[in-house]
Formats: sequence, structure tokens, C-alpha cells
Amino acid sequence: MKVNQVELVISAVKPEQYPAGFLPEIALAGRSNVGKSSFINRMIQRKNMARTSSKPGKTQTLNFYLINEMLYFVDVPGYGYAKVSKKERQAWGKMMERYFSERKQLKLAVLIVDLRHDPTEDDLLMYDFFKHYDIPVLVIATKMDKVPKTKRPGHLKRIKTALDIEPGDKIVTFSSETGEGKDEAWGAIKGFINK
Repeated sequence: MKVNQVELVISAVKPEQYPAGFLPEIALAGRSNVGKSSFINRMIQRKNMARTSSKPGKTQTLNFYLINEMLYFVDVPGYGYAKVSKKERQAWGKMMERYFSERKQLKLAVLIVDLRHDPTEDDLLMYDFFKHYDIPVLVIATKMDKVPKTKRPGHLKRIKTALDIEPGDKIVTFSSETGEGKDEAWGAIKGFINK
């Protein structure tokens, strides 16, 4: 998909701040240091639209990016790493649960994992959380450029097994560095925009 227009519409913490209207929303979730911002920037062909940070855990709000005036990417706070207080973490948890359980415009959750490593306990919890709310999931296994081609199938199999991926949920290997997997990721996302 050619991205001509991107705008950060709002950084929201409660439902009354969410954008009005009925455009489809794609939520992007992943560990704090998994490369979520780099994935977003590569997908929307912008260098620094989503802020990458050397300090993981910077995203503390739901960031709504309007793309080509036809859909939203919703960047949710990273999990499992950020050095924040327990109270803050609970507040994030409530904010995310509210969004995932109540938002009708949410069509797909993109779960970003690192192809080089087995999914963490937090990744498994996130996948199960989406399934609990009947949200379709697209798994993006990023940093594929760091794994030799011959080893990728084995890594993918481990991720699929660990997450216990349900039939119908897709997994795409991706590299923010080279852009490999971008067209496939957009293809998978488009299938949910039009539902």
C-alpha cells in the first residue's frame, strides 16, 4: 500500500478522547524493546513518525495515526520492560483493557515479536488476551534480517508453537531495516480493513 498521508491525530488515555467516526483501527502491541516504532515507521514510509527511543517504554498512551484518511494504526504501550511504577503499570493495563474490550472500530491486533527469540511470557499473555476478546491477530516476527535464511523456518515454528497460534491467525516475517515483509504485512492488514 502506498502511504501518502499520515497524521498523529491524538494520544489518548480514555475513551472520550478516541477519534470519532467509524474508520477501522489496527492495534500494534509488543514488548517495549521489540522494534514496534521501527515497524510502524517502515510501514508508513516515514523516518520518525513513531518515536523510537533508546529508553524502552516511552509510549504511555494510545497513539492514533490516521493513514490515507482510511484507517488508524493505534500504537499501544509496550509491555514487559518499562521501568515504571506498579501503579502506572496498572493504569496502563486498565486503559488497554478498556480499549481492547470496548472499541468497535478495532479490526485487528498486530502482535510484534522478535524472530530471533522465543516469545516471552508477556507475549503469550498478550496473545491470549486478544483471543479472550475475539480479536483477530496478525503476528509480525521482526528483525528477520538478523536471522540467516536457512534458520528462519525453525524460528518461525518455535514462535507458532509457543503462542499456540489459532488457525486463521497469520504470521509474517519482517525487517524494519530492509523492508522485507512489508507488502505481505499490508496485504494481511488490508484483508481486515474491508471486513
